[in-house]
Amino acid sequence: AAEDFKRKLTAILSADVKGYSRLMGEDEEATVRTITAHRKVITSVIEKYRGRVVDSPGDNILAEFVSV
Repeated sequence: AAEDFKRKLTAILSADVKGYSRLMGEDEEATVRTITAHRKVITSVIEKYRGRVVDSPGDNILAEFVSV
């Protein structure tokens, strides 16, 4: 029923690492270490602006920011 449907306005952020495959081929260990460090930073920024990480497979991060 229509009354069971909840509508919301949401901004979506999708980001990935340029040249990820090349970087992994050149130095997998350093690339994983760098991506892990950057993911921590971007996650804290996302949370600072009341967003949440929806998914983060490989070099991608997907976040949503729900409107108030």
